[in-house]
Amino acid sequence: MSTLFLGSCDTGKIPADRKRFLAPYHKDGLLVGKVSFRDDDRTTWRSFREENGSQVKELQEFLFKAGFMPRGVIDGIFDYVTQAAARLFQEYVRTLDPNGDKSMVPDGIVGNGTMKHVQRWKDQHIVADWGKGSPTNSSKEYKDWIALLNKAKTHYMNNPGPIMQHVNGMNKTYSTIKVKDWNFDTDKIHLIGIRRKEDTSISDRKNDDIFVLLINGMVFKFWGSTDPSVRMARRKDEAFLVEGQHKYRFGWHKISIEKKIYRALKPFDSTGVLVLRDWNDDNALTSKDLEVTDRNGVKRGVNVNNSINIHWSGIGGLNYSAGCQVVSGRSYINNRNETVSCKKFASNSYGDLNSGAKKTKGAYNVLADMIVCYSKKDVNSLYYTLGREESLDLDANIGANYALDALTRMTSV
Repeated sequence: MSTLFLGSCDTGKIPADRKRFLAPYHKDGLLVGKVSFRDDDRTTWRSFREENGSQVKELQEFLFKAGFMPRGVIDGIFDYVTQAAARLFQEYVRTLDPNGDKSMVPDGIVGNGTMKHVQRWKDQHIVADWGKGSPTNSSKEYKDWIALLNKAKTHYMNNPGPIMQHVNGMNKTYSTIKVKDWNFDTDKIHLIGIRRKEDTSISDRKNDDIFVLLINGMVFKFWGSTDPSVRMARRKDEAFLVEGQHKYRFGWHKISIEKKIYRALKPFDSTGVLVLRDWNDDNALTSKDLEVTDRNGVKRGVNVNNSINIHWSGIGGLNYSAGCQVVSGRSYINNRNETVSCKKFASNSYGDLNSGAKKTKGAYNVLADMIVCYSKKDVNSLYYTLGREESLDLDANIGANYALDALTRMTSV
């Protein structure tokens, strides 16, 4: 068989209008109008190319039946969803399959090594746990999180605090959602950011926060930073995303630099999300920032920013955030509460990608691929809820130690 990867098409399946086919995915910056796929782990473009027979369709049918591509279209075109599903299959074979291959690199390139496991799964009719999950068949941890989020909504409606109270009083909040409208329906994908030490004065912030993905009745945990580093912001008034819920859509990061474009989450409303800048230059987020005035005596307050994405942060050695929410590729905790290392193939930075060393964005890809594959058909968004570590004490089933415990586990591998 041929080696299949992004852009491979079965005989006769190359779209007549390539630009139109890609338009729903290519809405941002330099991607607009492109007629090739963006293979972001290899920082290159992949043209549509015809393979012999129906190998792509057969792979898609397998990925669907095995539980990795429930939203995918089985059309014989190796598109972004097929790539994400192939990587998730490879990751599952690497980490959860008792007869798998711990040396496998989940790169979305389907050659003989991957096909050997595809055939074994077909022969044994194996279906991944990830494909069996659902809001009605959810884990206890997932249920505990949904309960905590609803308690948090009630709590902050009654006790909003100065910053959230300021947001609640604004006429328009763009992709940021006022507390009364927070949505924790289980048919939605929820990503939670847990902010730690935001009110402590730190100029070079570390990747010491965690992210919790609630998807298909399952819980996955990642780590990185929810706060800006002065090193990256390169200005005194670095932007802190306000706490609360925000709506994000599937998109791309670094859309103005062709050699760096990669998949990320962007504010759903193109105007952006709400941020409170470090107006008093104490390298911390506190309500005192609300009181700082401009030269005319007007309070600077909260404002909207369209560049606060959710994106990759290397392997977590440096905080690559100027205000974005950034995720390390080094490790994660899976739905079975097992700590998974990606160190052997996780790239430290752009320089390692496309270097011939078979490097990827590691755990970050797991997060991005899960969102792509397990969102409902025709849905291109999720809800991102950012809260403080102490808010975890609103439900004893989670508790404030949850964040530090998870962070310690992920950073120790």
